Amino acid sequence: MTPVRKMGAAAAAALALTLVALPIHAAGQKYRILTYDDLLGWKQDDQAAALRAFARSCADISAPEWAPLCRYAATGPDARAFFETFFLPVVRKASGPAEFTGYFEPILEGALKPDARFRYPIYRKPPRLKPGDPMLTRAAIDRGALAGQGLEIAWVEDPVELYYLHIQGSGRIRLRDGRMIRVGYATDNGHPYRSAARELVRKRELDFPGASIEGVKEWFRKNPDRGMEALEFNPSYVFFRVLDDDSDAAYGALDRPLTGMRSIAVDPRFVQIGAPIWIEKGGTHILRRLMVAQDTGAAIKGPRRADIFFGTGPEAGKLAGQVMDSGRMVVLLPVAIALRLAGG
Repeated sequence: MTPVRKMGAAAAAALALTLVALPIHAAGQKYRILTYDDLLGWKQDDQAAALRAFARSCADISAPEWAPLCRYAATGPDARAFFETFFLPVVRKASGPAEFTGYFEPILEGALKPDARFRYPIYRKPPRLKPGDPMLTRAAIDRGALAGQGLEIAWVEDPVELYYLHIQGSGRIRLRDGRMIRVGYATDNGHPYRSAARELVRKRELDFPGASIEGVKEWFRKNPDRGMEALEFNPSYVFFRVLDDDSDAAYGALDRPLTGMRSIAVDPRFVQIGAPIWIEKGGTHILRRLMVAQDTGAAIKGPRRADIFFGTGPEAGKLAGQVMDSGRMVVLLPVAIALRLAGG
């Protein structure tokens, strides 16, 4: 491993020894440790951008092995040397390819009062919400189950854009006078997420590459009579809150600031939130870079699913909407944790 150049050699060795000396227990050897030479494009990536994203959310990780790394990351060390010295790349054994999609912070056109153009409401959390209530499925809400209760934050013009706002978890509403309302995830209705895109693939309305965000939008435009029924295949529904924040940073479901092309959403049951993740995405636009797990999503389930955050606005949305690709996901873990998971 490469020594950290902005840290004295003795101090770097002491910190590395501290991490390795932590108790290690076998975990069924379900994981395999790689070398950095195994990571395609590692030497060509700008790890400094990933380090800045990592330092912003690292302190939220409670496991003690991370604490000294978080403190040192905040001092601005040489990024590649930092990761190569104190982390090991880890993959699950006998795992299939990872599945990548893209997401972004959308900007929707909206209004504070409904009219013929702006007809689709963005709702706050109902005060007496009962998770899983059959009266609060997406279909029931779309058909007026919450109408007239004063829960509307704003109304937007496009139901598909609204559907994907639910999946993204945050966004901005541009009003007619140019003002912006920023909304973020508050809670959901407790119903399980089911992918409308995957259902369209199952019904052979779309093929797998065509089931991207842009593909679903185009299908909806061509099939308006069946569009709402397709969206309502997903009973999950997200409620929002207004964010008192005028910064440029977008925030994910866990209130962490996101970095375009450096933040990803993962399933926290399998991937440590805050961990660095190396991705190798195939498809039309190959992507090989170090990301940070800083978000979650209702559609992101399983150890090999990741959603790449592309940024804010229509250009980011266009790029994110084209992603429906496979590849590989490698988690970078502190040395002691990596060795423990790999069985020592």
